[in-house]
Amino acid sequence: MQNQNDNRMLKLAIISDIHANLPALISVLEDIEQFGAHQVYCLGDLTDAAPWHNEVIDLIRQKNIPVIMGNHDERIAFDHPVYPLSKHTPEEQAARLLAINYTKETIKPQHAAFLAELPRHIQMDVAGLKVLLVHGSTRSNDEYLYHDHDENDLLGMMDEHHADIMVTGHTHLSYIRPLKAAGKMVINTGSVGRSKEKDRLASYLQLTVTGSEITPAIRKVPYPVEETIAGIRNSPIPDFYAHFLAGSDKV
Repeated sequence: MQNQNDNRMLKLAIISDIHANLPALISVLEDIEQFGAHQVYCLGDLTDAAPWHNEVIDLIRQKNIPVIMGNHDERIAFDHPVYPLSKHTPEEQAARLLAINYTKETIKPQHAAFLAELPRHIQMDVAGLKVLLVHGSTRSNDEYLYHDHDENDLLGMMDEHHADIMVTGHTHLSYIRPLKAAGKMVINTGSVGRSKEKDRLASYLQLTVTGSEITPAIRKVPYPVEETIAGIRNSPIPDFYAHFLAGSDKV
């Protein structure tokens, strides 16, 4: 993207963590159209936890949305092994393994090739500021940056990449966090397809640029979650993920 420093309004939308939830993605893209975004970006994790990984990748590609490589995308693209995570219960560990293996077995070869070519980050100039898009952190697409992450560490990562604003996903928990350094900010978009917030709504980031000012807003979008729940229950994806979307406290 070219440097945007004139007085016209520019609207950007940044989505993340779709996790094969096609009904949620469709609803968010419709909301983004109503918002009037000039460009949409995706922070990755297109696959797993719902049955529509091929359809989600098709739609993202049809819309020409630039995407960076999430940790799930990387695992599917390169057939990395699935290791249990200590934060997960045995039930979730088993469900995660089944869901990922289902994606590996059914993803179209051209879609796996698409995931393998995704970049690790995207950096752009917006209103004279450097905006850095990552999935997890600058160090790893599997690192979680929660709202209370050490501020000096955040600033160190951003300084290394000459970034004023860093936008991340991966945690499935949205926030907007101004930092102590003037003009510095870290934003988490939340998740389109598997939000861990209490409302379970699909979440994405709206950036409105007017002149030299950038105004961020987290947008929450309702979607036909019952359609997703039914799709999971009628597929080989474990019902664990349907229970989660139905409002289980398991995260």
